[in-house]
Amino acid sequence: MANTADTPGRAGTASPLELLAVDHLLTDEEREIQATVRRFVDERIRPGVAGWFEAGTFPRELAEEFGSLGLLGMHLEGYGCAGVGAVAYGLACMELEAGDSGARSFASVQGSLAMYAIWRWGSEEQKNRWLPGMAAGELIGCFGLTEPDFGSNPAGMRTRARRDGDGWVLDGTKMWITNGSIADLAVVWARTDDGVRGFVVPTDAPGFSAPKIDRKLSLRASVTSELVLESVRVGEDALLPEARGLRGPLSCLNQARFGIVFGALGAARDCLETAIRYAADREVFDRPLASFQLTQAKLADMALELQKGFLLAMHLGRLKEAGRLDPRQVSLGKLNNVREAIVIARECRTILGANGVTLEYPVLRHANNLESVLTYEGTSEVHSLVIGQALTGHAAFA
Repeated sequence: MANTADTPGRAGTASPLELLAVDHLLTDEEREIQATVRRFVDERIRPGVAGWFEAGTFPRELAEEFGSLGLLGMHLEGYGCAGVGAVAYGLACMELEAGDSGARSFASVQGSLAMYAIWRWGSEEQKNRWLPGMAAGELIGCFGLTEPDFGSNPAGMRTRARRDGDGWVLDGTKMWITNGSIADLAVVWARTDDGVRGFVVPTDAPGFSAPKIDRKLSLRASVTSELVLESVRVGEDALLPEARGLRGPLSCLNQARFGIVFGALGAARDCLETAIRYAADREVFDRPLASFQLTQAKLADMALELQKGFLLAMHLGRLKEAGRLDPRQVSLGKLNNVREAIVIARECRTILGANGVTLEYPVLRHANNLESVLTYEGTSEVHSLVIGQALTGHAAFA
């Protein structure tokens, strides 16, 4: 349920998404999917996530549990995928990110980037070869687009693929690749004589390596890697035949951004629920912290932004289901909801005081994660310029 009714409350209180009575906006199936994912997060993510964050790891064995719930590529049709609607997928992202952005990132990269690339742009042979195993969590994928010197400007990529006999040879480096070190296959985008093309590269191919990026201060419960391709040879059957130019990878990014529109709200909601519980229990000057006007003003402002963000996400979800969602609208959603989520996380930390900086509570973990969410799948600056171009007709990217 959208109002997170499973969250314990006090008599006469409302959880953050109850005030606008939005539950009627969801179908029975959507409520059931959300409740199922929430239970999974409560049972399998929350108990261990602080330790994973501290250790800088994500348990690979969870992949098949994600798969058994139908979370991987859940918005895709066929090939073992669940084929649910956009809102159901968004609600699943929200619940996963309420546990940790790393959990949502795992599912997002697997389903909306790597699997979607094959599903949308691959051959029937490629779909049958890779997608069922990926949907089950038996195979893990990653998505190689960003490079050390080219993030917001993928057109500048230096990774090259050249024809050689009956196949291709790839050389280059990709950076900030979620799942890279645990992946069985990588969807790699490279410049060719025929423009930017996509390739499905098995990670055990000679010349392929994926060193893990350590010492992160954000998304620590997520595996982030560099991809290094040194004369990696693949067959013609590795080429995604339908993808030509940047339209291919950008279409995948748009799928992932949509999930973030919902997902960031999950992190914000978890922070706000934590702050409300904490303020009710914490005694300050012989009174509950929740009884002070300044505390209530903070909580009211955060609840308002959370509810506005949820309504925006729902609207975009229904547009997507109707086939009417424009990428510029996704930019609106990602810009607003991630920006507001990080403000909520930081403000909740102030309510928890010094306790807010520990891993005993999730708020600073969420705030740190959201620093990455703010940047990946398009920085806030880039999304602002997308919106600005829509309003003025002038591109201001350079």
